[in-house]
Amino acid sequence: MHPAYSVILFTTASGAGYGLMFWLCLGHALGLVPNSASMLFVSMALALLLITIGLISSTLHLGRPERAIGAFSQWRSSWLSREGVAAVATYIPSGLLALIWLLGMETSWTVPLAVLAAAGAVVTVYCTGMIYASLRTIRQWYLGLVPMVYLSLAAATGALLLGFVMAVFGYVPSWVAALTLVTLAASAALKVHYWNVIDADPGKYTAEMATGLGSPGQVRQLDPPHTQANFVMREMGYAVARKHAEKLRQAVLFALFAGPAVMMLIVLFFGWAAAFFYLLAIGMTAFGVLIERWLFFAEADHVVTLYYGASRA
Repeated sequence: MHPAYSVILFTTASGAGYGLMFWLCLGHALGLVPNSASMLFVSMALALLLITIGLISSTLHLGRPERAIGAFSQWRSSWLSREGVAAVATYIPSGLLALIWLLGMETSWTVPLAVLAAAGAVVTVYCTGMIYASLRTIRQWYLGLVPMVYLSLAAATGALLLGFVMAVFGYVPSWVAALTLVTLAASAALKVHYWNVIDADPGKYTAEMATGLGSPGQVRQLDPPHTQANFVMREMGYAVARKHAEKLRQAVLFALFAGPAVMMLIVLFFGWAAAFFYLLAIGMTAFGVLIERWLFFAEADHVVTLYYGASRA
């Protein structure tokens, strides 16, 4: 599949924003996050900013972005529509929380609103992952692992962001660094397992099945179906060389998982310059998650490519 940069930005930015929102709201509800109105507001504002940037960028890949509003009506059958509904619904409790913390108000509504916002963040990210996991035509996506990877990466990047904001305000609780380490480890395990699964699957659809010409023997393309690239070939026919994919996977393992984990160990056991090490880890993670998401699209094979010369999908 062609890696659309707008969709990559959408899934990474909004995932980090929802992850930050989840841990912030859960920590507030459990009394683990300091009751500092300024820190709480800045954290929620950052989460909403990342989410909004991501959601807006997702419309850039549409031919007619102004028609995106129509997607909300198909929530009964479309995971894309469900994601949109969940995203808009999550704005309500999270927006109210941001307003309450901005005004420095004391109210008993913050905990129920925080629980609703945290639940909305999980549902929205799950729907995002299911947009891809529901597609039978792409074997690398039609897996239950896909939404789990999306959720785990959102949790890891969100924990990093929460730790950084808290460190900037002078709070460096050890549980945040420990939580980040756990979520990074879980994300790494899920991602490596995902790669192993798609590598072990040779693809069950063939050119013979696609053309219906399997009975005479193996199908071999003599001439391309078009004299020049068309939309389907540009969008569905992108391929990344295996040797390049391996190198990029190694870059993901270092930048997204190993490097930030070392930074968190320094914060957890030594507490040196926590804000600096959190910021360094965020920079590495941002680079790593962008590569990870680019690979997620670039390594995907759509069955339609069988009509354009691919032997198996």
